[in-house]
Amino acid sequence: MTTSNSKDFELDVAEYVEEAFERCGIEVRTGYDLKTARRSLNLLFADWANRGLNQWTIEQTTIPLATGITEYPGGTLTVTVAASASFSIAETITGGTSGATASITSKPSSTTLAITIPSGTFQAAETITGGTSAATTTVSAAVDFSDVRSTIDILSAVVTRDSTDFQIERVSRSSYLNIPNKAQTGRSNQFFLDRQITPVLKLWPGPENNTDVVKFDRLTRIDDADAYTNTMDVPFRFYPCLTAGLAYYISMKRNPQMMGVLKQVYEEEMQRAMDEDRDRASLRISPSYAYYRT
Repeated sequence: MTTSNSKDFELDVAEYVEEAFERCGIEVRTGYDLKTARRSLNLLFADWANRGLNQWTIEQTTIPLATGITEYPGGTLTVTVAASASFSIAETITGGTSGATASITSKPSSTTLAITIPSGTFQAAETITGGTSAATTTVSAAVDFSDVRSTIDILSAVVTRDSTDFQIERVSRSSYLNIPNKAQTGRSNQFFLDRQITPVLKLWPGPENNTDVVKFDRLTRIDDADAYTNTMDVPFRFYPCLTAGLAYYISMKRNPQMMGVLKQVYEEEMQRAMDEDRDRASLRISPSYAYYRT
């Protein structure tokens, strides 16, 4: 006998739903059954975000810094424009129609500007003007916040200067609030993540040049379950946990008598998956000779 030599087993949304319903002792019979199960699946992913670190959702993001600007989006945020060349780094842009404002942190291309979180909402087709350069251009499309809003948390960060990474320390909300002079500039060595719906990364001291770069590892949301033919944004080792969790969620609505056993199975599957998904590093133990006597 020969093995399949295949390692591509993967379920789509409809198959997860079917398996979960079967575990509840019922069958998928209507379109609403599919709809309510998909909703439960997306709520399950929100629960996973609250349970801890999902290694496969960690992304490293790089943001160029701009002189004197202390607040940055917690992800990638750009505005698409007709032309960006005439604008200056660190200047404020203002929408002619909306009155929205933001600061430019970099110019990734000839038609995009990387910006801070805007005050107000830039509108497509409106004219924006640079506060320092007086340059003008037209906004090509509304600003997309989805990448920034997918950030759940920042795990660690460094500032890169002249190809050297310098670790920066995370501080609490109260510690950041108590910094007496937030306008002070230098090489940033502290950060605070303001975890709003649109997360804001606050650095201190403020950057003293336009060449430093902040790099951070961020925990992001799992991709939604949209179409029933979609596969899920989870690794193979989490398939049993996902199925068990969905069955438990469905049982709350369709078969409450099964909730107890399905919850227990779900928690066991989740614990096994989280234990396997933990970060690993070498452990070295050295004896202390402080009290050694001959």
